[in-house]
Amino acid sequence: FSFRKLWAFTGPGFLMSIAYLDPGNIESDLQSGAVAGFKLLWVLLLATIIGLLLQRLAARLGVVTGLHLAEVCHRQYQKFPRIILWLMVELAIIGSDMQEVIGSAIAINLLSVGKIPLWGGVLITIADTFVFLFLDKYGLRKLEAFFGFLITIMALTFGYEYITVKPNQKKLLQGLFIPACRDCGTPQLEQAVGIVGAVIMPHNMYLHSALVKSRQVNRADKREVREANKYFFIESCIALFVSFIINIFVVTVFAEAFFNKTNMDVNQVCANSSSPHSSLFPNNNETLEVDIYKGGVVLGCYFGPAALYIWAIGILAAGQSSTMTGTYSGQFVMEGFLNLRWSRFARVLLTRSIAITPTLFVAIFQDVEHLTGMNDFLNVLMSLQLPFALIPVLTFTSLPSVMHDFANGLFWKVAGGLLILLICCINMYFVVAYVMSLNHLGLYIGAAVLSVIYLSFVAYLAWLCLIALGASFLACGN
Repeated sequence: FSFRKLWAFTGPGFLMSIAYLDPGNIESDLQSGAVAGFKLLWVLLLATIIGLLLQRLAARLGVVTGLHLAEVCHRQYQKFPRIILWLMVELAIIGSDMQEVIGSAIAINLLSVGKIPLWGGVLITIADTFVFLFLDKYGLRKLEAFFGFLITIMALTFGYEYITVKPNQKKLLQGLFIPACRDCGTPQLEQAVGIVGAVIMPHNMYLHSALVKSRQVNRADKREVREANKYFFIESCIALFVSFIINIFVVTVFAEAFFNKTNMDVNQVCANSSSPHSSLFPNNNETLEVDIYKGGVVLGCYFGPAALYIWAIGILAAGQSSTMTGTYSGQFVMEGFLNLRWSRFARVLLTRSIAITPTLFVAIFQDVEHLTGMNDFLNVLMSLQLPFALIPVLTFTSLPSVMHDFANGLFWKVAGGLLILLICCINMYFVVAYVMSLNHLGLYIGAAVLSVIYLSFVAYLAWLCLIALGASFLACGN
């Protein structure tokens, strides 16, 4: 083992880990703390470990083949399924991007004391994303250092909230290592499912498999490939540990301060602190519901204006960093699936436009105080797209024709298959619960039709995956 070599391979894992710290994840964290207290911390730990194992497969694919996941999909799948797969992954990127840009816009709104509207924050985010993305003209290591700086800001800001609130350490450890949820009902169960859906992002598999290509590896030398796989995995462990600690900060702050609080409790505290936002919380005994915006407001009411502005700075860092990595994902996916070779500016402009246009419409026509419903819808959208990243990555890392001597062994085939099945079942529960909550016959019928089409395509990908895992009798002679 060499720290010098680890440093040389450090970078891609931290860029990948930003998807575990995007505004959608932060919102899931704070809602988990407010709804279930410390009881679901073990779910967050489990989801992060599962995410690490799946990211390992994606990184190995990039290191061994010299191709990222989208490029391998282009080579291995037939044209029609390949195009459908590309559209599904683009949908996931758009959904994730909307959460990230809206999160940045909310942070800018909080920092400007409401003077910059949501649509103004979206335009600012679009502009500065272009500026930051062109930093890599000065070298990838400088860009990676900038992302590291943004992660440090998140650690410091959310760490400040953690120190200010002083969560109960005994409850924290119990919630982390005792897999139970006493007195939990449907809201807590749905929140647990939401944690898994928010942590494991479909486009992140495509991103990580592409980022590892930035390091020079002699693929003809098995020892060098094995060494690269080892150091990338160690780096991913460190990066996801850092992201996990930041997520812990957010969950425990809201678990300690706002678990079992009612709207009336918060309304009174905000009124006593002369907060201009006390009208956000109706004067009733319903359980407090928070999102990124309301979360910052209640922190300001309880712990002073400094807590609100520091929270907003952390959300801004999360939104900016994840927006940039989302743009990279869009570029890699479009290049790989469509085999495009455009100029850098044209690629950035197109991938930004695809994701930003719907976000701008939402920002113009939606109030900053009422975005939770949209966030739930986007979580459902990304949950639906998970099989379109997880199944291909397991398929190709199990194929000797693609991975040669580095193809998955029996353990990884079985474990990977079970993990993917578990995640897909969990997320389908989340989707069904969301659709049932809509209470509209027309929506039920539409959802049923789309479900048949969706499940048929997932079954097709699963069929090819099972053949790759060794069920050759399914190949029907082909």
